[in-house]
Amino acid sequence: MNLLTMLTSDPIVMFAFGGIAIMLGICAFYVYYFMSHIKNGL
Repeated sequence: MNLLTMLTSDPIVMFAFGGIAIMLGICAFYVYYFMSHIKNGL
């Protein structure tokens, strides 16, 4: 339980999780963008 409280209170971990979330969001957008353009025939 000490590890969990350390992870939730550490700002470095919060920035890392935030960066990973932003990166996954951008990746999901590009996958949707390219798949929709491929399906519509550009």
